[in-house]
Amino acid sequence: MGGYPAGYTMKVITKEQLKAEIDKVPEENLGVLYKIVKALEEPRQEDRPRPTDAAEWRSWIAETYGSTADSPIERGEQGSYEVREPFE
Repeated sequence: MGGYPAGYTMKVITKEQLKAEIDKVPEENLGVLYKIVKALEEPRQEDRPRPTDAAEWRSWIAETYGSTADSPIERGEQGSYEVREPFE
């Protein structure tokens, strides 16, 4: 099984068993669980076809642009760094 540590075996469960376990999840964790389930619906990144030319690349950018609008990536404070002597 690709993507799992050596020696790992995945236990086969039914949807009914999974649903029973989901019923045990506290209400405050349901949002996280939902995101996990939705992430598993998508093909793995390495399985997705990659753009092969400029037109495909522009199309891919147009499709994915704004995909993180609900939770934008933010760069935190960078702090101050010591000033060092320049290389000669």
